[in-house]
Amino acid sequence: MKIHQTELSQKAIQLLKELIAIRSFSREEDKTADTIQKWLANFGIETERQFNNVYAFNKHFDENKPTLLLNSHHDTVKPNSAYTKDPFDPHIEDGKLFGLGSNDAGGCLVSLLATFTHFYNQEDLSHNIIMAASAEEENAGERSLRGLLPMLPEIDVAVVGEPTLMDLAIAEKGLVVFDAVVEGTPSHAAHPNDNNSIYNTIEVLEWFKKHTFDKTSDVLGEVKMTVTQIKAGSQHNVVPAQVDLVIDVRVNDRYSNKEIAEILQNEAPCKITPRSLRLNSSAIDPDHDLVKSGLALGRKTYGSPTLSDQAALSCQSVKLGPGDSTRSHSANEFIYVDEIEKGIDLYIKILEGFLK
Repeated sequence: MKIHQTELSQKAIQLLKELIAIRSFSREEDKTADTIQKWLANFGIETERQFNNVYAFNKHFDENKPTLLLNSHHDTVKPNSAYTKDPFDPHIEDGKLFGLGSNDAGGCLVSLLATFTHFYNQEDLSHNIIMAASAEEENAGERSLRGLLPMLPEIDVAVVGEPTLMDLAIAEKGLVVFDAVVEGTPSHAAHPNDNNSIYNTIEVLEWFKKHTFDKTSDVLGEVKMTVTQIKAGSQHNVVPAQVDLVIDVRVNDRYSNKEIAEILQNEAPCKITPRSLRLNSSAIDPDHDLVKSGLALGRKTYGSPTLSDQAALSCQSVKLGPGDSTRSHSANEFIYVDEIEKGIDLYIKILEGFLK
């Protein structure tokens, strides 16, 4: 069944409205998963499900062909307190579709679902296509794409739908969060103390502020390290035994997360422990045919500082989607309706160039 692209776009926008109206915080995506399955079923597409991850294979899946994964997520963060509009009321004003998850990453998700539907029945594609609408992306949960991947065939290349203004993020920074401890001697505030943990922290904070890593990426730039939390003390007249810090490190593609952890554990002037090393940087060869197809359509390439489900993938991948990353997690989140329409058109054209 051939579906006209205009009709497909209209149905995708209607699906996004339905998804916005459903609360789908991470680990609470069961109803949006149901809605996505019903939407695909209306096009005669059979789906499978693992927890709240919904996935489907193109009709003429051939085990002898390489496989392309199309992925985006249907969970959202919780709305922040600055909202003045109902986050669960999908409505259009001045060409903007408002609602929680509209931009991150609902617009990308429904555009990829429409794109998958467009290619679903086609024969003689160079690649198989798997569509995965995943859960728990916002909290990097165990039942996210990471948990689904072991159930899927080997993936050769992936398109991860996140808002990029339909430019191609050919690399993405990894993330390591560290817990650090600055120690001192606990004492009564009235007594002399030359080993005050809070005063000791001044020098430590200066070290983190000034420290740089040697290797710079052509696409992702420098590793960025930021102290984001500090906690110490329980009452006014007691010098605490320690100060606890949290350090956020965004890792370029010149380092593995393990290498960053080893450097900081050897060089930092305090005890420091990584919470996890699994969220590594991602990249795709700039000369990959998928990237070339996008460039031929006038799209740009760049390196992304934000994290996505790309971190779960071991294959080459590109982050690409309608919407603007700067709107993500903002109050009164929105996506332009024509961004979705143009996004579907560009996804299809990029894949047509790649899958020929």
